[in-house]
Amino acid sequence: MSTIKHLIRKEFLQIRRNPFLPKFIVIFPVVIMCVMPWVMNMEVKNIVVDVVDNDRSPFSQQLVHRIEASRYFIFHGQKPNYKAALKDVERSEADLIVEIPAGFSRDRQNGRNAQILIAVNAVNGTKGMMGSRYMSQIVAQHLAIPAFIKSEDAVSVLYLYNKHLNYKLFMIPALMAILVMLICGTLPALNIVTEKEAGTIEAINVTPVSKLSFILAKLIPYWLIVVIVMTICFLLSWLVYGITSAGSLVLIYLLALLLAFVISGFGLVISNYNDTMQQAMFVLWFFVMIFLLMSGLFTPVRSMPEWAQMTTVINPIHYFIDGIRTVFVRGGNLQSIAHEVEALALIALLMDLWAVASYKKNRR
Repeated sequence: MSTIKHLIRKEFLQIRRNPFLPKFIVIFPVVIMCVMPWVMNMEVKNIVVDVVDNDRSPFSQQLVHRIEASRYFIFHGQKPNYKAALKDVERSEADLIVEIPAGFSRDRQNGRNAQILIAVNAVNGTKGMMGSRYMSQIVAQHLAIPAFIKSEDAVSVLYLYNKHLNYKLFMIPALMAILVMLICGTLPALNIVTEKEAGTIEAINVTPVSKLSFILAKLIPYWLIVVIVMTICFLLSWLVYGITSAGSLVLIYLLALLLAFVISGFGLVISNYNDTMQQAMFVLWFFVMIFLLMSGLFTPVRSMPEWAQMTTVINPIHYFIDGIRTVFVRGGNLQSIAHEVEALALIALLMDLWAVASYKKNRR
C-alpha cells in the first residue's frame, strides 16, 4: 500500500510539474462547456427563403409576410421567376423556394384546386426535410385548410422531460462523455509511451514494484481528475445555462467514474502495445471516433442498421450516454440505470485487468 501511495504521489508531481497539463485539465472542460452547446445544435433554423409571387394579390402578400415573420426562416426577398430563385439555390445563397402560381387567390375563392410549390435544397437531408415541413405548416395555416385545423384541434402534444425542447439539455450530457473520453483516454495513453521515449520506464522495470501497483498508480490520478472535470461541468451547466440534473449527482459521478475506469484502462492498453507517442495517438483516435459515432451520442441507435446496433453491446460510451441522460434529463434512479452500471463495471474490470496483463515489466 505504501508503494502505491508513493507512486501516485510521483504521478501527481509529474502532472503538476508539466506546464501544460494542469491548465489543460481545467481550461479544456471550460471551453467545451461554454462553446460547444451553442455550436453542436441539431435544431434547424435560419433557413434562407426565396419567394416567387406570380399571383401578386393581397392574399399572396399576406403569405409572404407570414414567411418573413417566422423565426425559422431568413427572408431573402422576392424573385421575378422560379429560374432566378433556382440560381440562388445553386449558388448556396438560398435553401428553399416558395412559388405562388398566378391566379392562386382567385382559384381558392372559386373552390378550384391550386398548389403552391415548395422547392428545397436537400443536399442536407435533415435541413431539407425540416425546412419543407415548417414551410408547409405556415402555408397550411395561411390557407386555413379544414383538415389541417381539425387535426390540430384533435391532437394534444405533451413534451416529456424537456418541455421547452432545449437542445442544450440533450447535448450537455454528451459533452461530459466526450470530456471523460478524451481526458481519461488520451492522458493515460501518452503516459507510459512518454516514459518509454524518455527512457525513464527502465528505472521502474528494475525495481521490485509489481505490475498491479504500477498500473494502479497510473490509473488512480485520472480517476480523481474525472471527478474534478465533472464538477466543473456541473457548475458551468448551472451558471451558464441554468440547467441542473433532474436526478442524483451521485449516480452521475458513479457513471463517470466507471467510464473513467474503462477509458483510462483502455488508454494504458494502447500505450503498452505501442512504443511511440505518434502510434499511440493514431490508435487511440481510431477507436475514439468509432466509440463516439456509434454510441447514440449524436444519432439514435435505433436509426442504425441492425448489425451496427449489435456493436453497441461492447461500446462503453453507449452505456454511459444512456445512463447519464436517464439521470440528468429524466431524473432516473439507480434501479433505472442498473443495466448500464453493471455493463460499465464489467467492461471496466476486463479493461483494467487487460492493462495489467499487457504491461511487460521485464524487457530484454
